[in-house]
Amino acid sequence: MANPSSGGAGPEASHPIAHAEPEAIQAIRLRHPWRTVFAVVILLIAALFLYDTAFNRPVYNWSEVGKYVFDTRVLVAAGYTLQLTVYSMVIAIVLGVTVAVMRLSPNPVFRSVAWFYLWVFRGTPVYVQLVFWGMVPTIYKTIELGIPFTEALVSINTKDLLSYFTLAIIGLALNEAAYMAEIVRAGLLSVDKGQDEASTALGLGWWHTMSRVILPQAMRVIIPPTGNEVISMLKTTSLVTAVPFVGELFGRTRDIAAKSYQPVPMLIVASLWYLLVTSILMVGQYYLERHFAKGVGSRPDVQKPSLDTGVVSAVGLSSATEAGGGYPRRPADGGGGESIVPPHERPGGGGA
Repeated sequence: MANPSSGGAGPEASHPIAHAEPEAIQAIRLRHPWRTVFAVVILLIAALFLYDTAFNRPVYNWSEVGKYVFDTRVLVAAGYTLQLTVYSMVIAIVLGVTVAVMRLSPNPVFRSVAWFYLWVFRGTPVYVQLVFWGMVPTIYKTIELGIPFTEALVSINTKDLLSYFTLAIIGLALNEAAYMAEIVRAGLLSVDKGQDEASTALGLGWWHTMSRVILPQAMRVIIPPTGNEVISMLKTTSLVTAVPFVGELFGRTRDIAAKSYQPVPMLIVASLWYLLVTSILMVGQYYLERHFAKGVGSRPDVQKPSLDTGVVSAVGLSSATEAGGGYPRRPADGGGGESIVPPHERPGGGGA
């Protein structure tokens, strides 16, 4: 007869050994007294700063802030800032995807052109680039179209064709496209190479593979940094005064401050509008990230058995079979005892 503690087969092996219920662990919470002290100090400093800002610093001139925060000129400037952000980011995303694909292309010419583009626009400051784009009408006074080495068929004045608003969009978009290209390239490389191979095996072309297989999986990697780039672009529009274009938010509030001699309140007005738009963009970024991250990181809970495995009986076995350790038995040929039925002689065992 098998010993229950040995775990061997036998009639008593199906009954598990009852163990004593373990005692609950008495966990003692770790105390952090200095953490509480630092939190109180930070709250006191913040409260003192807010009180000083509200009542002891007349230079802030909060009445002037309230006067201009919804001024028509400020609202129009906020609209120009949003237009610069949206137009520049749309162009930058499209151009960035193109450059990223060129960087991953097996064609050495495409790779070299893409690398040179990234080298130039990531290696020079955006302010310097905007100054250069503002000088384009001076460098290229006219744009002429026609057959080379012959008289031009069409001649267009550059200032009439490209306004400062357009040049600001071009400068911002070309600079941002270099960073978007690296973001998109990192997202594409995050997708396993087997996805591309499986798509090719299914007969999908490059476009369908990229649009239906690769990009949807890469979006969860692309979206977070892209959202950060949109927010960064919103604030970078304050540099387009280098073009010069002064119709955006910072440029317009600076012009108002030059007339009212109140620079600090106007800086607060511009900051409030930047904070408002940035907060809205952050909410949109959160929902986009949650949408494209569906199914990532979620795993089903491990299913726990409702009964101990040792007491579960096999389906289709009689009580006599279970008593014999789960194997069918028959009387021994020589008499005196039982023997296990060979598998080929059992029902369905393939015996003759």
